Amino acid sequence: MHRRAFVQGLAWLAAAGPARAQGFAGLGGEAEGYPPVVRGRALTFPADHGAHPQFRIEWWYVTANLRGEDGEAYGVQWTLFRQAMAPGSEGQGWGSRQLWMGHAAVTSARQHLFAERLARGGVGQAGVEAAPFHAFIDAWELRAPEGASAQTLAPLALKASSTDFRIDLRLDTTRPVVLQGEGGYSEKSTRGQASYYYSQPFFTAQGEIALAGRSVGVTGQAWLDREWSSQPLAPDQKGWDWMSLHLASGDKVMLFRLRQDDGADYRSGNWIDADGTAHALAASDIAMTPTAWTTIGTHVVPTSWRVAIASRGLTISIAPLNPQSWMGTSIPYWEGPVRIEGSHGGVGYLEATGY
Repeated sequence: MHRRAFVQGLAWLAAAGPARAQGFAGLGGEAEGYPPVVRGRALTFPADHGAHPQFRIEWWYVTANLRGEDGEAYGVQWTLFRQAMAPGSEGQGWGSRQLWMGHAAVTSARQHLFAERLARGGVGQAGVEAAPFHAFIDAWELRAPEGASAQTLAPLALKASSTDFRIDLRLDTTRPVVLQGEGGYSEKSTRGQASYYYSQPFFTAQGEIALAGRSVGVTGQAWLDREWSSQPLAPDQKGWDWMSLHLASGDKVMLFRLRQDDGADYRSGNWIDADGTAHALAASDIAMTPTAWTTIGTHVVPTSWRVAIASRGLTISIAPLNPQSWMGTSIPYWEGPVRIEGSHGGVGYLEATGY
């Protein structure tokens, strides 16, 4: 690893490290001095597409389920994280209190290739502009052209590359973004932890990917998640299981469960009709049960699931395209494309952290 990236990686881990025991990646650590997430705060665009440096943690997260011209299934992940090292003013130049981290991955049934980028804020290495939208870290970027719609956040060009893979996609939609939770207020526990959260689950994707020196044209569906918070987890929440599902009917489903040290969990979700109408799902309506586990080194991760939503008549099984989709990054986790069978068919993405 380049010396600069190594030093920045230590800084990122130092920012999260002291609270590592307080929720996954320190996200349950005390957030004194940072602004709280409050119910009723209206999200506005394009402003909220940009960064919120006064909050402690934030991310721009894209996953794509793709089909290649070769007939094979592929998955793509592109993520930009921002973390404030301390509350207060953002700071300028090398005095910036902002750290940035990027993750990208290309997944097939036989390969899972990933890379990480680390950068310091304030010096042009990474950042996000709200309009025209541009999120970047080094040469990786998610960019909208002049005149792009603030309500749809489209079209977008997505680019990332590493020594053994490359991603070059165009994302587009005519549907507006979807507010998760209560108008963008997404509760994460019964004790007040929450985030601001919205998604764009209706992207179509087309372009080209390359892995291990082989290029292939691809088309498919993509999902963008946007969240920011100062304390998104409770101190005893050790990780989460999150799913974004593209059903064959055109409907979309977002589900998550946050696992607690005492064995209990906090569940939440959203059913999004094909026309974009969102319906919050009660915890009692959501059943998420692991059915198979994958061992990756010292980590044992649930990679196959049975999911039921009684009110919607949904009973499905979820299986990974590649069970070895481990992101061996500074803060490691499992992330990969999945296929859906049962009462509904489709594809999606699974993220499993804290294992």
